[in-house]
Amino acid sequence: MIVSQEQDIVDAAITSRRSIRAFLPDPVAREDIERILAVAARAPSGTNTQPWKVHVLTGQRKADLSAAILAAHDNPAVAATHTEEYAYYPREWVSPYIDRRRKVGWDLYALLGLTREDKAGMHAQHGRNYRFFDAPVGLIFTIDRVLEQGSWLDYGMFLQNVMIAARGRGLATCPQAAFTQYHKIIEAQLALPDSEMVVCGMALGVADPSRIESTLVTERAAVSEFARFHG
Repeated sequence: MIVSQEQDIVDAAITSRRSIRAFLPDPVAREDIERILAVAARAPSGTNTQPWKVHVLTGQRKADLSAAILAAHDNPAVAATHTEEYAYYPREWVSPYIDRRRKVGWDLYALLGLTREDKAGMHAQHGRNYRFFDAPVGLIFTIDRVLEQGSWLDYGMFLQNVMIAARGRGLATCPQAAFTQYHKIIEAQLALPDSEMVVCGMALGVADPSRIESTLVTERAAVSEFARFHG
């Protein structure tokens, strides 16, 4: 099979996508954000329900949300009162998933020079999630509570499209489930109606290549490990 230039471009956008945890302050033009979201909205959804809602945060509005969440995150007593509204991760971890989770966590901490004993350092690094890793654009994704599991599957395809469309424009992203713990703060800050539920956050901007964490490349299992061919 001959690989076309179009295939090369699409494959490069997909395979170059990584979760970036350090961004330059360079602004992202509103028209670029709007185009990324318009492209992403071509994601398939059951009976064309299009379950995604996006809150785009920049400037002071982003800073205000970050400050409100960090105030809770840095106060253990307050942080303990905030819990996720839905279970993103399994309640009981088993192999190989727990092994992959541990590896990516310790690979990142090793790059940053953080050891298991450095609880303060790990807490501070986790807190960088709530500053969108200093990206100029923060995205908060929500979904209507009346929608069911199928719409959440559709939502994942939309999120992937956002990240790939960003890569096509030389931009980087980091999808962030960390925001779900503080959904009540997000709901208050963004004046969300009771019908809207926080799905996740995402940082968007230009990657900072000078930061060591930007060198992290996670591993992927070989096709032979997860695919079975029948027939």
